[in-house]
Amino acid sequence: MGRLVYSMLISLDGYVADEHGRFAWATPDDEVLRYVTERFASVTTYLYGRRMYETMVYWETAPTTTDADPSDVAWARLWQAADKVVYSTTLAEPRSERTRVERAFDPDEVRRLKADADGDLTVDGPGLAAHALRAGLVDDVEPIVFPVVVGGGTRFFPEGVPLGLELREARRFEGGAVALRYEVAGATVVAGSAGRAGSA
Repeated sequence: MGRLVYSMLISLDGYVADEHGRFAWATPDDEVLRYVTERFASVTTYLYGRRMYETMVYWETAPTTTDADPSDVAWARLWQAADKVVYSTTLAEPRSERTRVERAFDPDEVRRLKADADGDLTVDGPGLAAHALRAGLVDDVEPIVFPVVVGGGTRFFPEGVPLGLELREARRFEGGAVALRYEVAGATVVAGSAGRAGSA
């Protein structure tokens, strides 16, 4: 059985993109990219919303020749070897191998994917992750925090989904970023909190 991991590059104030949709401030350097490659070597399936998939599909055709950057090559090969599920009502066809498109997020189907998996799974993109978090499907939350405050934009965590988290690992990089690995301990009761519907 695989674990479902939610991991993204985020600002110190908890955003994956600023109010203009920009995220260049979270570009990983070689050290961070090596960590991501090592940490997610066990991932056999990526779950994406359309926007995140369109960002990540670059790795389908990224150079993997001997003269390319070794960190990029290692990550590209891992990404290409994994299965991808894209949840979208507008994407007609995938642009990568080992990829299928689903029109709606089905929590029971994701539970089956986890049960049948030989490795771990990731859910990528805050919209899609909101569905997985609300359904209680996420096992680990792993933000990589960059030393920048953007002041607003797209939040890493959805509103109305209280969680109990237990810190399992923290790693600091020379460039100032910090990788955190939390295990989801369950929902927490927060006064006045209530679940809200989300969209992928």
